[in-house]
Parts: sequence; structure tokens; C-alpha cells
Amino acid sequence: MSKKINMGIGFVTGRPNVCKIINSYYSEILNQVKDKKEQINLTFFVLFDLSYQFTKRTDFYGIIPDAYKENIEIRYITPEDIEEDKKILISRYGMTKEEANLFLGHGHAKGRNTVMYYALKNHMDYLLFWDDDEYPIANIKGEDNSIIWKKQNNVLMHLKHIPRADVTIGHHCGYISPIPYIDYHDDISEEDFKNYIEAISNEIVSWESIKEKFEKDNGVTYADEKIANGDGAYEIEATNGGKWVAGSTLCLNLNHVEKIPAFYNPPEARGEDTFFSVNLVDSKVVKASTYHFHDGFLKYTGIMKGNYPKTLRRIKYTEDEIEQRFLKASKGWIRYKPLLMYILDKEHYEEKIKVVYEKLKKSIPTINPLFENSDFNVLLKELKSYDKNVEKHYQEFLKTNEIWTRLKNLIK
Repeated sequence: MSKKINMGIGFVTGRPNVCKIINSYYSEILNQVKDKKEQINLTFFVLFDLSYQFTKRTDFYGIIPDAYKENIEIRYITPEDIEEDKKILISRYGMTKEEANLFLGHGHAKGRNTVMYYALKNHMDYLLFWDDDEYPIANIKGEDNSIIWKKQNNVLMHLKHIPRADVTIGHHCGYISPIPYIDYHDDISEEDFKNYIEAISNEIVSWESIKEKFEKDNGVTYADEKIANGDGAYEIEATNGGKWVAGSTLCLNLNHVEKIPAFYNPPEARGEDTFFSVNLVDSKVVKASTYHFHDGFLKYTGIMKGNYPKTLRRIKYTEDEIEQRFLKASKGWIRYKPLLMYILDKEHYEEKIKVVYEKLKKSIPTINPLFENSDFNVLLKELKSYDKNVEKHYQEFLKTNEIWTRLKNLIK
């Protein structure tokens, strides 16, 4: 009798687009694992947040009946489920109401913690996080600058490496960040935009990488053909205080749950994967040889139906919905930057945060005129607020991991 492996695929989402992801790729996932000698039981965990885009519950119930077949189970995590489990944490595991609310719920980090908790208590061996704007396909640049599209065995590649690792992380191609293309002119120079990007930048987004991609490839990241073909996996070493991973395509080995930290982000910030990464220094992290195409502006959803574009264009700041998406991303990044800087270098934190403030103060007057309906001065207020509360957020970061350590020892 073959061994059974319980594989969870986790979606923390506020967009009904998640249904299209599952409907488009469930059969390909089944095909990836059909020849494995082990029986792979798949559970799709779908945690939806109705407040993110003011959606209705029924918006997330668009998964087609055919997806509920063979070795697939669809497990919705509803608001009622979360409230019920908070009561269990309090009554069964002796946690306080504040601790339960800090760990479980909606939001970038709490949502991932909640899915991780559900995967653990449902006896998953592995849990693969998959974002709702990513597709398992690689865009490879051909010799004549054409695009070669290659489907990716994303689940299979993680299954290949995760048994001998604590965490595996795949590669990304496509539109890695929601930073639009900006034409330089009299009102904004390259130096102005450089100051802005350096102010909001993080461990993944840097001015050098953004500039190179726009100059070379319209802001698009192309896949390495060798990696897209399934070769070239390697172990990640710690650099600059962490083993840096993204929140998707991120796979956790729950059989090694003692090596899996919690997710955290300051209130209404991003950075959940960043603060996860700083606690991976003693974990084995493998870069798996698979890609997800990140549709960071949701301009290429037709890819899910096999409509592969012949070119990938620049996404300009003047296009519909880009303004709000860019401001929202900027807010999410600037809100977590103080805590990241504090964790990585407490000794020089004060002087470094002043540099960030000055770069923002200098560049925002050149950014604002580009956008008619947004005031980017709000970032200065956000930076001051999150700087002021950095110690409080640091204590929450420590507390969240302390809760998870207690919880996983009680459940496993």
C-alpha cells in the first residue's frame, strides 16, 4: 500500500479571482501528481476577506463542481470558523482573548497564520501558499525577443524538495512589483523617482532592479529557461539578517513545524513574508526550480484561459486603477519599513529612519503632480506614526511567534 501525503494549498484572498485560479489549474495539479508513487491528497484552503474589496460571500463560491473530485477537497475558512477557533484557543489552550486576536483573523499575516493553523490541525504534511494574482507558467525570452510560455509543475517541484527542507520557495517572473513606468520630464527626474523608490524599498524591491527591468524589458522579469525546465534548485543562505522568501509560491514542511515561524505585519501594513524570513535563519530553505507568473496589475488574467500574449508591455502610471494600486502598495511598504529597520539594526535605527524620511520629503512633491486623485503626502504621516510605534510593533512580532510556538507544540 502506497504512502499517503496530505498536501495543502493555501489561498489568503480578498479577490474572487481566486476561483478562476482554482478552476483553471486544479486539473493540471492533479496531472502533475498522478504518477507519484505516493498517493497525494490535496486540500485547497480558501480564507476569504469580505472587507478587502467589499465583496459578498457568494463571490468566493464560484469554484466549479469538477474541482471537487478525486483527491481534492475544498476547505473554506469562513469568518464564523475563525471566531469559533478563537474560542478554542482561549478555552482549550489557555490563551487570552488578546492573544487569539493577535494570531488568528484576516489580513496578510493573520490570514496566513490562520491557514497554517488549519493545515496543522487537519494533519497536512505540507502547505503551499499561492497568491491570487499568480499563474504557474513562465515567460521565457526567445532569441528574437518573442516570448516562450512554459507551463510549470509548481506543486510537483515543491513536493520534490520539501521533504528534505523546512521551507521551499519558488521563483517569480512577470510583473514582480506594482510599480508603474514613469516618463521623466521637467516635473520629475530620474533622481526624484530614485529617491522615492529608495524610501519605500524593501528587501526584494530596490531601485537598481526596478531601473534595470524598465530599461531592458518594460518592467518585466523573464524566466531563466534552465529553471523553468525544472533544473537548478539550491539552498538559500542567510544574508543581511534573514533567508528572504516571498509569501507565494511558498511551501512549508509541517512535519518540521518546529522550524516554521509565524507571520506578522504591523497593523494594515505588508511585510508578512519579510518578518517570516528574519526567523528562518536556522531553518533549511530551498529555492525550488519552478516559476509563478506574477500578474501584479491584473492586466493578463487571460493567461489562465491559455491566452498567452505575444508581448508584455510597460504598465504606465496614467492607466486606470494604477494610481490607487501604486499608492496602496506604497502605504503597505512604508508601514512596515520602520519595524524591519529596527529588527535588523537597532543600533543605527534612528539615523536610518531619518534618511528615509528625508528621501520621502524630497521626492513626494515630484510624485504628487503625476496623480490627480491621490495625495502621497500621506506616506510622511504613515512613516511618522509607524516610527513612533515601532517598539510596540516589535513586541507584537515577538508575541505572535511566542503564541505560535506554544500552539504548534500543543497541536502536533
